[in-house]
Amino acid sequence: LKPPRSQLPPLATRPPGRGSAAPPFAAMVERLAYRRHSRYNTKSNKTRLLRTPGGRLTSLVVKKKAKGPACGDCGKRIIGVPALRPQEYRRLKKRERRVNRAYGGSRCAKCVRTRVVRAFLIEEQKCVKQVLAEKSGAAKEPAEKKKKGK
Repeated sequence: LKPPRSQLPPLATRPPGRGSAAPPFAAMVERLAYRRHSRYNTKSNKTRLLRTPGGRLTSLVVKKKAKGPACGDCGKRIIGVPALRPQEYRRLKKRERRVNRAYGGSRCAKCVRTRVVRAFLIEEQKCVKQVLAEKSGAAKEPAEKKKKGK
């Protein structure tokens, strides 16, 4: 025989079993509403649960993870420059935003080195061509003088 409903203890204090409506775990997770402009789970509206010192659960808006600047030639990340969101770069000093060398914040060290070497070799090639042209010009002059002498 079951006791009448008025004599049963409340649902939360009843032991879990077949007849009880309470789930085996006692506390359910609170449902939290978005507290900002967007009501949808978009990339810019990610949140995580945070328990306050008072014991309440609130939603904390998570910032997007920054990738950081990449080399324009090879696409690798530039070492020495922090990975921040664009707004945070504006707050940094200029020396913190880039590396102290030519093409500091836009090209990696390896690509800068190859650029410098390539420019040097091109200049050297020009010098070699000029010297060869002078030599061939000097070799042609005596031949031309011999032809005129006849």
